This record gives sequence, C-alpha cells and structure tokens, in this order.
Amino acid sequence: MVTHIHTMTGSPEGPGNDSSIMTKTKAKTQRPPLYKVMLLNDDYTPMEFVVHVLERFFGLSHAQSFEIMLTVHKKGLAVVGVFSHEVAETKVAQVMDFARRHQHPLQCTMEKEE
Repeated sequence: MVTHIHTMTGSPEGPGNDSSIMTKTKAKTQRPPLYKVMLLNDDYTPMEFVVHVLERFFGLSHAQSFEIMLTVHKKGLAVVGVFSHEVAETKVAQVMDFARRHQHPLQCTMEKEE
C-alpha cells in the first residue's frame, strides 16, 4: 500500500506524505512483551509428575523435561519457556489446575521478561 501511494502521480503530498506514513507505522509496531513461565520447587510434588507436566504442557522431550525438573529441584526454580502474555497465562493456569486435580502443591508462575 505504501508503494502504491508513492507511485501515484498528481498528488501534491506524494513522497513526503509517504515517508511520514512509514515512520508512524514503524513507531507503532513494537514487539509485545514476553513472559517467562517458571516452575517452583516444593518438598511434596513427585519428580515424575513434574517431568510429566513439562512433557504434556510444554511439549518438551523426556530428556529436556528431566533436566528442567533437576534444575527446579536443585535451584528452587527454573524457567520453562518464554511466551506472549496470553500463552504464558494459559500455561500457568493449565499447570496449576492439573497439579491441584492430582493433589500436588506444584507452583507455576510467570513474570515479564526484562
């Protein structure tokens, strides 16, 4: 569309108007903020359950899930993935609901990526 405006003949604002449209468009298209989804360690949730959650809700392989589970266990938390706000919120809700239904106190949180 911008190219079309630029090539129109007889328009008094022609190229000048064209570049101001492009500048405004570029200023508006900022990347939306991303959110880190994290799992927190607790003393009750079985390791196998954490691995299952990572495979099921984050599409990770068994090996990847096992590594992240160990990180959560050793360091107290681990970032599982980085997503748009809506996707992160959905993942947190799914994990928390699944954990509650299986009577595990597993905590899943999200925070804005800096």
